[in-house]
Amino acid sequence: MTKPLLIFDMDGVLVDVTESYRETIARTVARFTGVEIPRSRIQDYKNQGGFNDDWELTHHIIREAGVDAPFEGVRECFQRVFLGNGGDGLILRERWMARPGALEKLSERFRLAVFTGRPREEADITLNRFAGGLAFDPVVGMYDVEKRKPHPEGLLKILGGDGAGPAYYIGDSVDDARCARAAGVPFIGIAAPSNPAYLDLVFLFQEEKAYAIVDDINYLEDVFA
Repeated sequence: MTKPLLIFDMDGVLVDVTESYRETIARTVARFTGVEIPRSRIQDYKNQGGFNDDWELTHHIIREAGVDAPFEGVRECFQRVFLGNGGDGLILRERWMARPGALEKLSERFRLAVFTGRPREEADITLNRFAGGLAFDPVVGMYDVEKRKPHPEGLLKILGGDGAGPAYYIGDSVDDARCARAAGVPFIGIAAPSNPAYLDLVFLFQEEKAYAIVDDINYLEDVFA
C-alpha cells in the first residue's frame, strides 16, 4: 500500500529564513533606497498574498519607495547578498527547523516531497547541508513550473504520478494555503508565535479552511496522532 504524501514548502517551514531570505530582502531594499524596512512590513506583504517570489517582492518595495530600479539589477544585487562568494552569503545563516529524528520518524509513515518558490539549485544546497539522509522526492522549485504560487501547478505536478494516496501540503503563507486549496489538497499551516503577524496569519489560515495550524513542523506528529 502506498504511503500518504507530505509535501513541504521550504522557507519558513523546513528552514528558518529570518536571517537569510528575509534579511536579504531588507538589505537589498536598503541598498537601493537608503531606507531600513521593518521586518514586520515584509511579513505584511507576505500576508497580502501574491508575493511568494522574494525577487519580485523586493523589486516591488523598491519601486513603491519611488526608486525606478530595473528588475534584473535588483535580482542580481539580491543574489550577491544571498549567495555571496560561497563563504559569506546569508544563505549560510539558515537554520533547519526539524529537531533530530522528527522528519525521520514521519518518513516511516509518509513519503516526503518539496514544492518551493526558491530555485531548485538553492533548495538543493540547503537540503544537502541539513537533510542529506532524508529522501525528498520530488523537489519542485521555481523553474520547474510555468505558473507560480498560489497557482497549483507545482502541487499538481507532484500529485500527477501519485496514484490515489492521500497528500497534505505544509506551508507558512496565504499563497501556500490558496495553492493547496486550488489543488484539492488539505493544507497544514505553520504559524510561528514569534511571527510579528502571528494572529493575522492564523486568521488567514482559518479563512482558507486549513486542515490544521501548528507552531512548527515538530508538531506534525501530533496532527497525525
